[in-house]
Formats: sequence, C-alpha cells, structure tokens
Amino acid sequence: METSSHHGPVAARLADICNAQPFVTRFFVRNLKTGETIEHRADEETPSASTRKTSIMMAALKAVHEGRLDLDEQITYEARFAEEVASGMLRYMTPGLVISLRDAITGMMVLSDNVCTKMVFERLTLEEVDAYCKSIGLTGTHHRFLIPPLALAPDHALTSVTTTTARDQAFLLQTILDAQTSAEAAARLGTSPELCAYALQTLKNQILRYAIPSRLPFATVVAHKGGTGKRGRMNAGIVYRDGAPFYIIAAFTDEVPQVMPDGTPGYTMALETIGRLSRACWDGFQA
Repeated sequence: METSSHHGPVAARLADICNAQPFVTRFFVRNLKTGETIEHRADEETPSASTRKTSIMMAALKAVHEGRLDLDEQITYEARFAEEVASGMLRYMTPGLVISLRDAITGMMVLSDNVCTKMVFERLTLEEVDAYCKSIGLTGTHHRFLIPPLALAPDHALTSVTTTTARDQAFLLQTILDAQTSAEAAARLGTSPELCAYALQTLKNQILRYAIPSRLPFATVVAHKGGTGKRGRMNAGIVYRDGAPFYIIAAFTDEVPQVMPDGTPGYTMALETIGRLSRACWDGFQA
C-alpha cells in the first residue's frame, strides 16, 4: 500500500480493513487538511457502476455552459425509458410525467435513477462523454454503455461495462471542489463556477446513505455518488467536518462473492468495508 509516512497508523488501519476480506478493494484517499494521500491499487481499471454518473453530469454541464443544452428543457417521461432499468423511482411512475433537464440530472445523481440517466445521456453521446473524461485527465475512465445490460454475469469482463479508477474519481471530485474557488479548475472542467457549485450541491443532496457515510455521525455532510455493480459496490465522495471539506475517498470493491463464508451477502460486506475505510479516515485524520 502506497502512503505518506505521516499517516502510518491510518494507512495500517486501512490495509487491515481491506486485508480482512477475500475480495479486492481499490481506493484513493486524500486528507484535505494536509494534502497527504493514501492509496491502494488506485490506478487499476475497475467497474465504475453508477460512480460514472458524476462525469456524465459534468459533461452535461459543459454542454450547458457552451449553450448546447438548457437545464430548463422539459423532458417527457416515456414508457421506453423504463426498459432495462433496475434503479431509481421513475420506472414505477406513470409515463407522461414532465421534468426539466435539471431535475433529470438531480434524479440521476441523488437516487441513481436510470430513467433520469437515460434522459440526460440521450442529450449527449457516448463518445462525447468518454472524450470529455479523457480531456479533463480521467485517463483510466472508459464509458462503454448508455445503460449497462441487466443480464451481466457476476464474473463479467471489464470490457462489458464502463470502467474507471479510484484515482480518477478522487481527482474529479477534487477538481469540482477546487472549482468552487478556482476559475482555473472550473475552466478545466469546461464549465462555470456557478455550474460547479450546482454540481457540488447535487452531490451533497445524495439520498442513499450507505458506504462512505454509513459509519459517520448522522448529520455528516457527504458529497458523494455510489454504485451497484455485479462484481462489487463502490462509492466516491467528499466528507465534510465542522462545515469544511475534510477528506476525499474513492473506494471500489471487486470480485465480491455472492455469499460470504458465514452466509452474509457479499454486497453487505462490500458496503461495510467502504464504511469502515471512511470511518478510519474520520478517526485517524486530525480534524
């Protein structure tokens, strides 16, 4: 495990948490108070699942900034949007509902709603989003599908899904955070400080509270996006403490068994492992 010497105890705790499980955990952590980082297999390609949606949101906001898309555009929910969708709420709603592109982005992010994801992604192209990631420095991120196929086997190949790296997702969150005060960071993302403020607030509005926030004090602010994959669970976010950004953590579990030896579902331990990694940072870094 690569680490800075100052974080010996934290790095050791993170290593213990990962080593206690039979599956792979890849992560990148940055202490935002000191800038120090701890990482483990952070450059390895890994299934992104819905953590990819942060980059879809930013690609859409670049198009908004350039005048190619309008956040106020009205989108009608059609029955076709619910086909092959296994997440979110709109798939259970009555077709004919009309929401704005802004609300579709919100649904995509805060409930990981894939009806909303389709609405957003239909206004972009796969090639555009993939090229956007490469252009801002996410060299290990590869968008391959609009919506991943439902029938994937648990041992599917990496080329069957969109993939990313822990470092890429941490870097994307860092750049969105930097853009709150840096016009240069906003320009790197191809958008405005105002739209980056909207992006950060949307990440903070996340409703799903497992993984990174699960072992933190109840009211802790976490700007994050999780993912549910056939091979594991993942989560990338910015954790706040006393009103200020405290640390960034991007953690991706992979090769998670369906059932653990003691009968616990594998996904339960995957989410718990990410929660424990986050708590170790919360306890180990100086507030």
